[in-house]
Amino acid sequence: MGEWQSDAELFALMRRELYTPVVGDILDALERRHQFLAPSIRPMRDDMIVVGRAMPVQQAAPTGREEKPFGLMTQALDDLRPGEIYIATGGDVPCANWGEILTAAAKARGAVGAVVNGYHRDTPRVLEQDFPVFSRGAYAQDSAPRMKVTEFRCRIELEGIVVEPGDLVFGDRDGVVIVPQDLVDRVITESLQKARTEKTVRQKIEEGIGCTAAFDEYGVL
Repeated sequence: MGEWQSDAELFALMRRELYTPVVGDILDALERRHQFLAPSIRPMRDDMIVVGRAMPVQQAAPTGREEKPFGLMTQALDDLRPGEIYIATGGDVPCANWGEILTAAAKARGAVGAVVNGYHRDTPRVLEQDFPVFSRGAYAQDSAPRMKVTEFRCRIELEGIVVEPGDLVFGDRDGVVIVPQDLVDRVITESLQKARTEKTVRQKIEEGIGCTAAFDEYGVL
């Protein structure tokens, strides 16, 4: 590990010093150029930041009337662990994949956020719980007859982006980026270095140095 000794310290450090653009830049430099989720996945409130370990969830449309509503959703929620993020894909039918009760259940288990490649509902009652949720937006249509969870704590793909259990999920108002678990130490260490250098460059520019000179000296812009 770098400047942290635990995930709790890592998450706090990221919240304090990092932002998704700089993490994305480091991933680009490592030739991992497709790590941001679709720009349609946005925080419910602009000041929300989500950072934690992925607990991936696969969703799909039901195939028969006899199936249990929501499929394995309750089991997935019960399986959440402290520091994890419920991150779900699948289920192309427009409906709410997150809401008030799911928020309460996730929060009670120590989860630190939810990212769904779909919609949320119960907006006021989710916001009052102060729990970061990222989605495509608000849409009240119920998921019970339209979507089910088929698997969880598994490998998923969100529009071509692979998410494995334990990957690092980091989201703010600029987007949601996925850092593969085996790259976390390097990516975050280099992101911290770049963020601190950018802070210095901004200060130098505000003091009057030209952009060209600043880039020549520090290598960031």
